[in-house]
Amino acid sequence: MGKLTLTAFVTLDGVHQAPGGPDEDREGGFVHGGWSFPYDDEDFGQFVDGVFAGVGAFLLGRRTYDIFAGYWPKVTDPANPIAGKLNSLPKYVASASLKEPEWAGTTVIGGDLAKEVTEIKERTEGELQIHGSAVLAQSLLALGLIDTVNLLTFPVVLGTGRRLFADGAVPTAFRHTAARVTSKGVAIHTYDLAGRPEYGTFELPEESA
Repeated sequence: MGKLTLTAFVTLDGVHQAPGGPDEDREGGFVHGGWSFPYDDEDFGQFVDGVFAGVGAFLLGRRTYDIFAGYWPKVTDPANPIAGKLNSLPKYVASASLKEPEWAGTTVIGGDLAKEVTEIKERTEGELQIHGSAVLAQSLLALGLIDTVNLLTFPVVLGTGRRLFADGAVPTAFRHTAARVTSKGVAIHTYDLAGRPEYGTFELPEESA
């Protein structure tokens, strides 16, 4: 059974919206699109290449799918490790409105999300990977279906924008498994799902009478 892995870019204040470009997602009047661009470096590229090396299939939300489908099919360099995987491997897009996807290898899922994603995981060799796709990721986190999160935190605060872990998120505990920091200060942490949070207290014990 494949592992479902989320790779997500967030700011220090948790914003997940439009890291890749000014017009990627202006919903809500968002004016900070493209905030991840200044932090691209060799360390960042090596990590991303490593993530794509383990992929068996992709699971995307509709917005991210449209962005990817408008760009990656045009990248035809066989030496590009990201384009090669995105253009050749199965892609599943969660959408109630997409009917006839033009990107080769695309399957639309729109029924019981938990059932369909579980079935995709079972038949995928390698990782089933989510990139971006915040709304889909939030739904799958709530269902406890995401096994691993690669969380890339960029050293910038924006003050506005949609957040990956928004108010109302299902309480979830993770186990930290890896960490690195790029030369431009992007903190890359990997977490595996560990279940629900545990609680305790730091209160001093009551003195005996």
